[in-house]
Amino acid sequence: MSLADRVRHPAFLQRVMSAEAAAALIPSGANVGMSGFTGAGYPKAVPQAIATRARAEHAAGKPYKINVWTGASTAPELDGALAAADALGQRLPFNTDPTCRAKINAGEINFIDMHLSHVAQHAWFGFLGPMQVAVIEVLGVTADGLLIPSTAVGNNKTWLEVTDQVILEVNTKTSARMEGMHDIYYGTAIPPRRVPINLTHADDRIGQPYLQVDPAKVIAVVETHQGDRDNVFATPDENSNQIASHIIDFLAHEMKVGRLPKEMLPIQSGVGNVANAVLAGLLHGPFENLLGFTEVLQDGMLDLLRAGKMGKASATAISLSRSAYEDFEKNIDFYRERIILRPQEISNHPELVRRLGIIAMNSMIEADIYGNINSTHLMGTGMMNGIGGSGDFARNGYLSFFVTPSVAKHGAISCIVPMVSHVDHTEHDTQIIVTEQGLADLRGLSPRQRAQVIIDRCAHPDFRPQLQDYFDRARQQGPQHTPHILGEALSWHERFVKTGNMRPA
Repeated sequence: MSLADRVRHPAFLQRVMSAEAAAALIPSGANVGMSGFTGAGYPKAVPQAIATRARAEHAAGKPYKINVWTGASTAPELDGALAAADALGQRLPFNTDPTCRAKINAGEINFIDMHLSHVAQHAWFGFLGPMQVAVIEVLGVTADGLLIPSTAVGNNKTWLEVTDQVILEVNTKTSARMEGMHDIYYGTAIPPRRVPINLTHADDRIGQPYLQVDPAKVIAVVETHQGDRDNVFATPDENSNQIASHIIDFLAHEMKVGRLPKEMLPIQSGVGNVANAVLAGLLHGPFENLLGFTEVLQDGMLDLLRAGKMGKASATAISLSRSAYEDFEKNIDFYRERIILRPQEISNHPELVRRLGIIAMNSMIEADIYGNINSTHLMGTGMMNGIGGSGDFARNGYLSFFVTPSVAKHGAISCIVPMVSHVDHTEHDTQIIVTEQGLADLRGLSPRQRAQVIIDRCAHPDFRPQLQDYFDRARQQGPQHTPHILGEALSWHERFVKTGNMRPA
């Protein structure tokens, strides 16, 4: 399909240019909104052209950096290319690219880690400053000038509204038959003009299939013909399967005792191998007529839709392995009736998460014995990826699980520690912690009760005696609401930094 077939609005065809020409329109120091959410729907050509321009400017002794705002993570063609070219001054709100991560942790890129539900409204409030340019991937333009969204909606609606100028990247590789899959809600407003969002079921449609843009803002249209990043999901290992089994057994028990309705509440699942293992477990579990209300549709949720175990799934992006994407394109008419892609200010909206009663499952780096969660920082100072949407769902979900294997680095690190080295989710937001060792239900427990349950059920046997000794000695001194030995609370992390192992010599 040619570009003229995809861009059916004549005025936009007059603005077609190369990626290099479009990149030349973006000044150094600009705040640039780009599409993209978890390796889907990101611009491919323009960011690489910006990286080439940055190298040329640097070689000529001129500064060139831009500040990039997205929906979430993107891919090597965007974050990796810009980071490698020293073209990133600031980045928000989430990143998984290793080159970009290294420069963030070296202090060369200013990274702002944000709850994903906050990004659009903070841009609207003006908290982040003005946006000069937005670079948005779309699948096409209708004759009326409406934009057909791509594989991720993310913050695109907001970027198109708040930016001064727009560069459209039209991807002619991704199937145009996705048209109609999206639900773009235009009823949001800023205080004091906000009204309730009329979404009462996870599969409601409350918007329109297209993004809107002021044609006067569009300064360039660039064609690209390249697919999204291929996600690689490992076959679930024994630990992942154990974690999934604990969660499924728990959900079945909650349903049996009447704390969950027989028609399961909507499911949110974070990104990664453990999350996919849980979804695989649900595929073979006792639950029927499931609904998804999440950020990213991964392979596991597609499997549930295809098997008829899940009726519909709502998200803001589709991020798949190559084989799963091939199935998606082959059966796109089937999936278009069952998948709804929304802006992330809707997919992650705390009001909707609470109203719909979402069952949330998210990964963590470590938990402490009182239930505080570190989702983002390695040894307290090194950024891994970011908080993402985990806080949006953890604080507001009906049930909230945080999951991790009990150890990392071949057993050198315990993922259950006396005190987390960085706090993303406090004990007040943590309901259930799961490792391959077991499940700790923390609802209705005091801090000291939580500690014993976490040690008994979630800690690895190699570290359990060490944790128990710490807890026992902490209960012999100081106030006893949340017992700690402050001089030792972070000694496990300090030991790892010095020796490469949390175990005592």
